[in-house]
Order: sequence, then C-alpha cells, then structure tokens
Amino acid sequence: MKIISQQAIDDLNAIYQHIFETAPERHFQAPGRVNLIGEHTDYNDGFVLPCAINYQTLVAVTPREDNLVRVVAADYDNERDEFSLSSAIEPHPTQLWSNYIRGVIKHLQLRGLQLKGVDMVVTGNVPQGAGLSSSASLEVAIGETFRQLFDLPLTSADVALNGQEAENQFVGCNCGIMDQMVSACGAQNNALLLDCRSLETQLISMPKELDVVIINSNVKRGLVDSEYNTRREQCEEAARILGIKALRDISLTDLQAQKDKLPEVVYRRAHHVVSDSERTLQAADALRAGDAKTLSALMAESHASMRDDFEITVKPIDFIVATLAEYLGEHGGVRMTGGGFGGCIVALMPREMVAGAQQLIAERYHAETGYQETFYVCCASDGAGEVRF
Repeated sequence: MKIISQQAIDDLNAIYQHIFETAPERHFQAPGRVNLIGEHTDYNDGFVLPCAINYQTLVAVTPREDNLVRVVAADYDNERDEFSLSSAIEPHPTQLWSNYIRGVIKHLQLRGLQLKGVDMVVTGNVPQGAGLSSSASLEVAIGETFRQLFDLPLTSADVALNGQEAENQFVGCNCGIMDQMVSACGAQNNALLLDCRSLETQLISMPKELDVVIINSNVKRGLVDSEYNTRREQCEEAARILGIKALRDISLTDLQAQKDKLPEVVYRRAHHVVSDSERTLQAADALRAGDAKTLSALMAESHASMRDDFEITVKPIDFIVATLAEYLGEHGGVRMTGGGFGGCIVALMPREMVAGAQQLIAERYHAETGYQETFYVCCASDGAGEVRF
C-alpha cells in the first residue's frame, strides 16, 4: 500500500475544490525511484536494480465529456495549463512542467488511443534535481491516470514506455527506460531487476529490516549533460571496436582479454559498465538471500568503479560513501547513485543503524566539505496506481 498522508490528499482536494468548484472524482499516484546498483548500464543494454520509493507524484482528477485538458501545478503557485485534444499538442512556450504532461498525452494519442479531456491538479514530494526521478514519476502518474480513467488497453510497461517516449521526443531529454519502468512496475518491499534490452523484470524481495537511505550531497550536477554524452559515446566506441551490438554482449573476462584493442580511457569506461552489470545480477541474488555482507562488498566495488573507471563521482560524494562504509562495515552497503558529478548516495542499512548514520553525517559532512546534506529514509514501495481511501 502506498504511503500517502491524509493531509496530502486533503490539501490537494482543497486546491481542486477552490479552482474547479467541485471535488475530484479520483486520485492517482506514481513514485520516484532510487537505483540500488547498476549505473550507466541501462543504455548499454545491461541490468539495473532500482526500487520505487515512498515519495510520489499525486494527481486529483475528474474526466470531462469534451476534449479540453485543464491542469494545475499545485507546487508552482497553482500555475495553469489548458489545451485541446482536438488540436496538435505543441510544447508550452514557458512552462517546462507542462511539457511532461503534454508530451505524455500526445504520445498516448500517437498510439491511436481515444482520450477525453480532464480537469486535474498535480502535486508531488519527489525531491527535484536530486536524481530521484521526479520527471519520470510525473510522466507515469499522468499515463496511469489516463489509462485507468479511459480504460486504455495498456500494460504498466506500456505506460512506462510512453513516458520515456514523451521525455525523449517531446521534452527532448535522451533518458533510458529504468526510471519510468520502476515507477510503473515497482512493488512494496521489493527491488526491480530490469533487463534493459528485453525489458523483462523480476521483483527481488528486500529484507524487511533494511531501510533505504538516500543522502543528497546538494552538490549541483553541473557537468552531467555534457559528460553523460561523452561517456555514452565512449561506451559506443568500445562496442564498435569489439564488434558487438552493446557492452551487454561481452563478459568481463572476455573484455579483459581484449584490453589491448581499446584506448586506455575507453577500456576503463567499458570495464565499469561490464563489471557493474555483472555486479547487479550478483546483488539481486544477495538481496534476495538477505546477504548483507556480499551486498556491502558489491556496492563498495560499484562505487570504486564509478570513481576510478567511469570518473563520475566528486569529493563530497566520496566522503559520504567512505564515512558510511566505515560505519556500516559488513552490515550494509553504500554507493553513489545516479548520473554522477553530484547528486545522491544510496545506502541499505539495518533500521537500528539509521539514526547513528544520520548523526554521523550531520557532524562530519558540512565540516569537511562546506555542503549541507539532505537525509531521506525511504522504503521500497508500490508502483503507479489509484489511491483508494
């Protein structure tokens, strides 16, 4: 069951009532996510292991009988957007948040689906700019809202793919499928092992005594776009030289045997991707078995690989990881998560160690780096769906 407070529902309903002068008929939600392990493996057709978290986008909605879409963004001072399904949907000239919604709806139409208009208010508590996929949460929430309101013949995976298409083609951000897929298909107390080539998913049960802790370094991720593109090009160069479709198609042993074929920096990029994809499968097994010792080692190896081979960490992130790794020992794991050059770390730790971890970082992080962390304690949560209360 999704953890949504009655206060959040009441606040959203009050805004809806004020603007539309009636109560909303239904409510839908879609969560943000954190990736536990498997970084920059998605666009190399590899494996990732994210989980949905109990921070979400929330939609209050009533279907209309005409083709008018009226939407209000509660988190942007009740900014409004209005457009017709009868006309070609174009990007909004000034409101970026509108484009995620417009894009999702347009791409539903491009699938030949019959839609009607809606009145809706959207809010959310997924931290923006922290690498927790607030945009994917919004895309999936809108897709799920339309799917259920109008009985569209879509699976949860279809809703995810539609959101990704909207972000790629309408918003103009070349994201992978991981974020939308786990937002759409996540499950309480489970991580989601995703094969980024076949899009096959497996739910991986998580030990109930382990909490998911996310710490935002609050280091602004200024280089992520240009460096992301560079890393992607280097991975594609490695695959091309090795004569394979993607780095998914070579084992770590075979890669090491062909090291001399690759420029040194290209080899290191490939080494991270291939090894992290293999670690992801091993981590899924460790998580399912409740093997914290193995999980701790795999997450440590993943972070070192991102730091040394892929070169996407920064010193404040490395400091948090080193500090928590020493504190947790073999009882939990910690690593950077996300695209890199700032952003967040993710840790899995026993519930009784969370308060100590928070105190430790509060005492040391700002004093060492000058940055102030933001600390989130999460649990693995359900994917998108209707909110019933």
